[in-house]
Formats: sequence, C-alpha cells, structure tokens
Amino acid sequence: MMSLNIGGSFGLLQAKSLDRHITSHFEVPAGSFSVIMVAALFICIVLYNRILIPLASKIRGKPIRISAKRRMGIGLLVSFLHLVTAATFETIRRKKAIKEGYLNDTHGVLKMSALWLAPQLCLGGIAEAFNGIGQNEFYYTEFPRTMSSVAASLSGLGMVAGNLVSSFVFITIENVTSRGEKEGWISDNINQGRFDKYYWVIAGFSALNLLYYLVCS
Repeated sequence: MMSLNIGGSFGLLQAKSLDRHITSHFEVPAGSFSVIMVAALFICIVLYNRILIPLASKIRGKPIRISAKRRMGIGLLVSFLHLVTAATFETIRRKKAIKEGYLNDTHGVLKMSALWLAPQLCLGGIAEAFNGIGQNEFYYTEFPRTMSSVAASLSGLGMVAGNLVSSFVFITIENVTSRGEKEGWISDNINQGRFDKYYWVIAGFSALNLLYYLVCS
C-alpha cells in the first residue's frame, strides 16, 4: 500500500521532468501516466483469470488455484521490485539531469522519454492485482458470512494505515535530511533532491515487510 502511494506521488514529478511527446505535436499530460498502472492491474487480472489459470489447469488435468496467501506474497515481492526499479530509474534520471545542466532548473525537460516510467508503473499495477485482490479474498474466506462487512472494511483500513505510515516516513526523512539548512532528500526541485535514496529506504521497508510476512504465514 505504501509503495503504491509513494509511486503515484513521485512518479508525477518524474514524468514532468521527462519528454512526454508521443508525436511531435502530441504531449501526454504528466498526470495521465498513472493510467499505465491501472491498465497493468486490469491486464494482469484478465491474464491470470482467463489465460494462466485455465491453461495451467488444462496442462495438469485438474483445477489449479493459487491460494490467497500466496498471491499476497507475490504481490509483496512485486511491490519490492517496483520500488527497486523506481530507485534505479531515478538514479539514472538524476544523473542525466545533472549532465544536461538541469540541476537548478525545476522546469527542465530531459532528452529522455517518459515511457521509461512504464516498467515501474506496470510493476506497481501487478503488485496491486496480486496483493490487493488476494487480501480481499483472504478476509472474506477467513471471516464468517455474518461478519462480511468487517472483512470488506479491512482492506480500506490497510490502505489508510499504509497512507499514514507513508506520511510519517516522508516527514521523518525530510526532517532528518534537511537539518542544518541542507537540501533535503525530498525537495521541490526533483533534480536537487535525492528521491532515489528515498526510494531505496522504502524498498528496505518493503523487504522487511516481505520477510515478516513469510515468517508469519
């Protein structure tokens, strides 16, 4: 949950600094790149339900089903890969921005296609397809039918908790890294900030979360 919240916020800043032209006369709005994540989510669901599971069942000669717990674990793993990809890309993007002389230019557009954001956005959508839907199914199967309303609210509660933790981590890192009038990791100027390091910190939390999940499950 936390990785998706962060990816959506900072992905917008990354997109604004990149070349968003599809043709010489058409430029995609920076905010529209989040559609890639949504599209990846729906495509993953369709492929899983309509192609992968039926094909695996046909090959094995019996119904194949991946449990909700395993899908949640897959989602957490892909979420970690999403953050690692985002951190790696931001490192490359920032180095290119400095090389092209945009360190102090908040409006500079790099000679780099914004479509390079697609891998991290796709991974974010796939993570949500596995983890989010797996969570819903897990809650509904573990709770009795008389408590289905409680099961339905737990996913929303998880999203709220993820947003709160994300805000807490954001504020903490900003306060720690900007002490002594230094430019913090999280800056209004994405080229002066160190969003790549921020992504790595969140990726570390994601790895710990995955490890904790494996131990508990």
